[in-house]
Amino acid sequence: MSAECREPGPGGHSGASGSGACLPRSTSAPWCLPRWRARAAAAVLCYVNLLNYMNWFIVAGMLLDIQNFFQIQDSNAGLLQTVFICCLLLSAPVFGYLGDRHSRKATLSIGILLWSGAGLASSFISPQYSWLFFLSRGVVGIGSASYSTIAPTVLGDLFVRDQRTRVLAIFYIFIPVGSGLGYVLGSAVLQLTGNWRWGFRVMPCLEAVALILLIALVPDPPRGAAEKQEEAVGTPRSSWCEDVRYLGRNWSFVWSTLGVTAIAFVTGALGFWAPKFLFEARVVHGLQPPCLQDPCNSQDSLIFGILTVVTGIIGVVLGAEASRRYKKVNPRAEPLICACSLLTAAPCLYLALVLAPVTLLASYVFLALGELLLSCNWAVVADILLSVVLPRCRGTAEALQITVGHVLGDAGSPYVTGLISGILRAGRPDSYLQSFLSLQQSFLCCTFVIALGGGCFLLTALRLEGDQALARQPGTGTPDSKDAESRALLSGTRVAAEDP
Repeated sequence: MSAECREPGPGGHSGASGSGACLPRSTSAPWCLPRWRARAAAAVLCYVNLLNYMNWFIVAGMLLDIQNFFQIQDSNAGLLQTVFICCLLLSAPVFGYLGDRHSRKATLSIGILLWSGAGLASSFISPQYSWLFFLSRGVVGIGSASYSTIAPTVLGDLFVRDQRTRVLAIFYIFIPVGSGLGYVLGSAVLQLTGNWRWGFRVMPCLEAVALILLIALVPDPPRGAAEKQEEAVGTPRSSWCEDVRYLGRNWSFVWSTLGVTAIAFVTGALGFWAPKFLFEARVVHGLQPPCLQDPCNSQDSLIFGILTVVTGIIGVVLGAEASRRYKKVNPRAEPLICACSLLTAAPCLYLALVLAPVTLLASYVFLALGELLLSCNWAVVADILLSVVLPRCRGTAEALQITVGHVLGDAGSPYVTGLISGILRAGRPDSYLQSFLSLQQSFLCCTFVIALGGGCFLLTALRLEGDQALARQPGTGTPDSKDAESRALLSGTRVAAEDP
């Protein structure tokens, strides 16, 4: 089902009941969108998501050359990603607020202009101004925040139920695909030109096409259009603080956000340091010489990028399809699938790390399994959020989940990993073997974090049905009392029975 040419409800309006934030509203006229336009909009948003995540990881694909050019040590190299993520998380609540109250299409367009302009400018920075390169990554993070926060809410208002699950699966496939292509583009351009700067000069060309398509084909649907909870002009709007209080009492949202944080911590550390870890493993095994001057051998970035793309596509499709099928039998299927995938990913990542000095082949196999299991969660966690949060709070919910996930997750994990590696290496002989072992041991904390994330999704499963029922109730305002939550829990079975 997509939000296309629907009939208005009886009387044109539905009364708003309850008090508090995020009051669902309806309009007197239906909102219509042709099927082809909804699909075209989804395709454009997926394309921009691809470019968004290519920007996240293009630096990691050329990290050794960037470090050599700006003379950046491991202990500071992780700050490139930390600055990017910190700026993203600080601006995400602002974009969430704007996305719930103003034109989402305009906000998305501004974000694309920001990150493409900053990326292009970073390619002209000279080596003595390395701080400007760090600053440019922060501006790219600000632009990226607008898209990561708002784009899923637009899809949530274009599609619903099984169609929304499928569309979100396709949308979130482009997280691992974009991440992998970021490595691939960086290493490929480096091999072709011998200069890492051209990686940042190719991206703006692709982003200009994305901006044109966004303006031409992507609509700005009324919030809650797919669920027939459209906005009415003149109805009072809740404050941002009221929205946050509502989300803080939504335990499905809280626990799933902590689960997403664990995923972000691990993917942030792996995404930034894994190519260098694999490069040093090959040096230790005698398969290639050390990198003493740029351009460095980018084979490992290319391999890791392809691995990320393939496992990401398979993982997202498997996770979304398993969720779609299993929730017909078990309404708590989504968080249970996330929990199982994370609890299985933890030992796979552990084995990938400890086997790397012994056999590279086994390390690659377990790394691929770990990445596949992590990728199973992307579309599923987005569907959880959209199903448990009232439509008019979704922009704020996305922003808060991004902020918390990055503050406690990948904002610090690349820096912490590099810092621990630097501390361990400082007390050891100066050799590639010790450098490799230091980075390997600094990675081990990721396995424990991902297991904690699995536990958070198990707790999400305990509260899921009640929060979903409350979000689906027509005329339900933000629950300000436990009575509202009790009504939702009691009506959960009835609402589930009414859904096809």
